[in-house]
Amino acid sequence: MEKPLLGTKIGFVGLGNMGRANARHLHEHGAEVVVWNRSPEPAEAAVKLGMRRAASLPELAREIGPGIICINLTMTEVVEQVVFGPGGLIEGLHPDALIIDFGTTGVPQTKAFAKKVHWVDAPVSGGQVGAEAGNLTIMAGGSEADFQRALPVFQAVGKNITHLGASGSGQVTKLANQLIVAQTIDAVAQALRLAELSGVDPALVRQALLGGFAESRILHLHGDRMVRRDFAPGGRATLQLKDVRLMCELADSVGLDSPTLRNSREQWEKFVHEKGHGDLDHSGLFRLYE
Repeated sequence: MEKPLLGTKIGFVGLGNMGRANARHLHEHGAEVVVWNRSPEPAEAAVKLGMRRAASLPELAREIGPGIICINLTMTEVVEQVVFGPGGLIEGLHPDALIIDFGTTGVPQTKAFAKKVHWVDAPVSGGQVGAEAGNLTIMAGGSEADFQRALPVFQAVGKNITHLGASGSGQVTKLANQLIVAQTIDAVAQALRLAELSGVDPALVRQALLGGFAESRILHLHGDRMVRRDFAPGGRATLQLKDVRLMCELADSVGLDSPTLRNSREQWEKFVHEKGHGDLDHSGLFRLYE
């Protein structure tokens, strides 16, 4: 394997299902990866692979200096706390350091963060499978100079990399992606349950539809999960709901009136809160129709 990041020091904060895979790819591409995670076990696992662990966020920032720090966190408020809060990265952050945010973070907050520090919003699509394979789709927002600095990192963890424009444009694109995902999961769940209730084998229905205009990755991957009733979490429903809420906020802010988006939010709110299925994979929305 070529190692274009050989000797480059990169910080990585957030070692969940996505983050630990991305950190591993950076390490395998030759980077000297310094990690921090709220719970110790993922950080200890990273150390066993040859990465180093910082004792605190300011220590990680000081060690990286004017280099690159990647964050892979789930909630906007957590991003703000980790970077700008007491005991956060900001207490040791070099003025020239670049932060790459791989998570799905609110658009107005992202624009505000980018006014304070060098920031590239780089949410991804491809899920845990794509993270493990190192072929994520990356949607980047930020200045051209900061994007070019981030590009070698993106090339280590992804394949389809697009610079969308100014700060926040990556997050807008990710929310557009999630709007399609959230509603397509619902459509696939209804279609397969409709077939099942009509006495037709949903596995065969899925197989037939994969050759037609309704074919999609969601029908291929999540349709299979629905047929098998395998809802072990990859992308948790709680995070899908979080993204749907962010979509609704963005739609309201730009004046998009979308009845289907409002209905989608109602379905996900019901699935997570009324039915209590937030820890299931988002393909588990199928259970609403059982």
